[in-house]
Amino acid sequence: MSDRKRPANNGSAASGNASSAPGVSPDNNDGGYNAGMAVFSYIIGGIIVWSLIGWGLDNLWGTRWIVLAGALLGALGGFYLSHMHGLTSSRNTSGKRGVDSGPSADGNTNAK
Repeated sequence: MSDRKRPANNGSAASGNASSAPGVSPDNNDGGYNAGMAVFSYIIGGIIVWSLIGWGLDNLWGTRWIVLAGALLGALGGFYLSHMHGLTSSRNTSGKRGVDSGPSADGNTNAK
């Protein structure tokens, strides 16, 4: 039984957008939740990986502070990656104008 919500993949690796970030569909409709989970996983993954590297270096060199530096470096790196993939930008995909985006289209601001 096929899932109607997902498009069929014909087994071709070229059918997806290779430059698309995790959580963002090729038509740039991220849905918010998927992009948030991708940002969360980048940051948590960076903290875990770089903390483990720091822990290993701490054991190797007999120090105790490199694991904290690794955790900070991992958090910053995860945020940097999510920012570079465009997951942290706040963009309005609905096409509607926001309240604070300027005067109304007809120029009447109802100011007295």
